[in-house]
Amino acid sequence: MTAIGTAPDTAASGRRRGPSMADVAREAHVSGQTVSRVSNGRHNVDADTRERVLAAMRKLGYRPNSAARALRTGRFHSIGVIMFTLSSFGNMRTLDAIAIASADAGYSITLIPVPHPTQGEISGAFDRLSEEAVDGVIIIIEAHLLDESDIELPPDLPVVVVDSTGSDRYTVVDTDQALGARLATEHLLALGHRTVWHIAGPERSYSASRRRESWQQTLAAHGAEAPPVLVGDWSAESGHEIGRALAADPEVTAIFAANDQMALGVLRAMHEAGRAVPDEVSVVGFDDMEEAASFWPPLTTVRQFFGEVGRLSVEALLHEVESSERRENRLVTTELVERASTGRPPS
Repeated sequence: MTAIGTAPDTAASGRRRGPSMADVAREAHVSGQTVSRVSNGRHNVDADTRERVLAAMRKLGYRPNSAARALRTGRFHSIGVIMFTLSSFGNMRTLDAIAIASADAGYSITLIPVPHPTQGEISGAFDRLSEEAVDGVIIIIEAHLLDESDIELPPDLPVVVVDSTGSDRYTVVDTDQALGARLATEHLLALGHRTVWHIAGPERSYSASRRRESWQQTLAAHGAEAPPVLVGDWSAESGHEIGRALAADPEVTAIFAANDQMALGVLRAMHEAGRAVPDEVSVVGFDDMEEAASFWPPLTTVRQFFGEVGRLSVEALLHEVESSERRENRLVTTELVERASTGRPPS
């Protein structure tokens, strides 16, 4: 005979089974239905009872059976995230916000990094996520690829894309890249600079394309001639290399870099060349990473709200998971943060 509250040994393996829902109910002095409600995240349990049940779960080492719950509800309470790179500031901040918003909603995340943003890699990532049994997918990747006809995403799986061309096939959540670039360019023109040089991000990046196009349109709207576009790779090293060439040109008085890291490389190049910032050259970045205020001089930059992008992407995905209806595309605003790296051009 098995004593009450003791898990019996399994005959086949000789191993003890894990604690059951009934064990938790006995420990917490509640019904099995109450334990089920707490396990499934229901809200019709008062706070004291919920805490007593959770304490019993922790004491006994009880883990709800997610597979059985999925069979009952049709949900796995898991979100897949496909991401091109973990090294960029924006991606990591967005991922952090997605993880927090998912946890708040009672969902876990499964992250699939994609080392090379090719069609085959994206398709392979979706295959892996289908094996992990997720309810939906958020994609943070070089979005031009998603507009190519070869990319076929599972038609029955909700998808939200962060940073995209705005294809009508998926819900899109993005920063207002065009607004940010316009604010940066107009700020420099308003200070009296005749034109603004631009260090763009990689050509395949949608966000880099939108910033570059807005920079060009803003110069044209103000009757300023657009210098040749200089392309970096988001790194401080590429900004430094391009900055060395710009520092050697006395006609260059204003530079808008497509992210803060490239702007940091530009600042270093100007210091090395003996060109004072902002007395001789003004520099603006894009992102407003935490360190931007500690650059020398502190960097004027465009602030992105990565936390809001991550939160809205989870909100849109779960709305589609629960209702089968897509949310409208969302653009999160940007704002210019003025610091000491910009000023009037030399007389």
